[in-house]
Amino acid sequence: MKILITFSLLFAFIGVVNGQNVGIGTPTPAASAQLDVSSTNRGFLPPRMDSTQRNAIVAPVNGLIIFNTSTNSLQLKTSSGWVSLITPVTTAVFLPTIVIGTQQWMNKNLDVAFYRNGDPIPQVTDNVTWSGLTTGAWCFYNNDSVEGARYGKLYNWYAVNDPRGLAPEGWHIPSDAEWTTLETSLGGGSVAGGKMKEAGTFNWTSPNTGGNNNSGFTSLPGGIRASNATFSNVGNQSIWWTSTENSPAFSWYRYLFYNDENVSRSFMDKQSGLSVRCIRD
Repeated sequence: MKILITFSLLFAFIGVVNGQNVGIGTPTPAASAQLDVSSTNRGFLPPRMDSTQRNAIVAPVNGLIIFNTSTNSLQLKTSSGWVSLITPVTTAVFLPTIVIGTQQWMNKNLDVAFYRNGDPIPQVTDNVTWSGLTTGAWCFYNNDSVEGARYGKLYNWYAVNDPRGLAPEGWHIPSDAEWTTLETSLGGGSVAGGKMKEAGTFNWTSPNTGGNNNSGFTSLPGGIRASNATFSNVGNQSIWWTSTENSPAFSWYRYLFYNDENVSRSFMDKQSGLSVRCIRD
């Protein structure tokens, strides 16, 4: 009797067994399906593990499916190795865009933690580690996720230049020349900054000179993490990488300041952490 009760409970938990077919949530599993899972308010959840745990699976067979938490993607074991079945979803894909002149820009700073191919971009909070980097990394301003939600992530230039792609599919990091095109479309560098800055002083330090956001670019003052890992200028400065090198150690960037309406141009150490805006391919 105890065995019969145990099997009854097991079948109640699993579903219905018809010959060689198992149904979960359905009394009539499809004849062509070994396992038929039916639901209108639940999903299928595969095993979740990071890349190290996945690689520790003993003799994985072709067809094995897992969700890789390191790459944020569903993965399938094939004769060629593990392959991602989906491209990791990034917030950038869903950001609103704005057309300025002949260009289409995202109107918020980039906020992704994975390269385009699904590899994670390391978050680096330690000051000594940050200062010594020669590979891609990101951080929140002051290592504070609240600031990150407001302004987006700060990336070093090595992340910008990584061949795995920092920008989502269909987008890229604008070159120095593409930033110049933007300035020209807005009347030149001496006035374009005001048209790009969010209006008012809720996020910008007063007086936010010229800030009217007539372009729809909606620039916010996300500040910077310098190559020595110090944070500064949140509230005072918007500053973005270009994809263009100045020299082996430096790359060009653009910035706006709270007390003028210019778009200014300079170069900085590649270890520095700046905001990133993307432009359509």
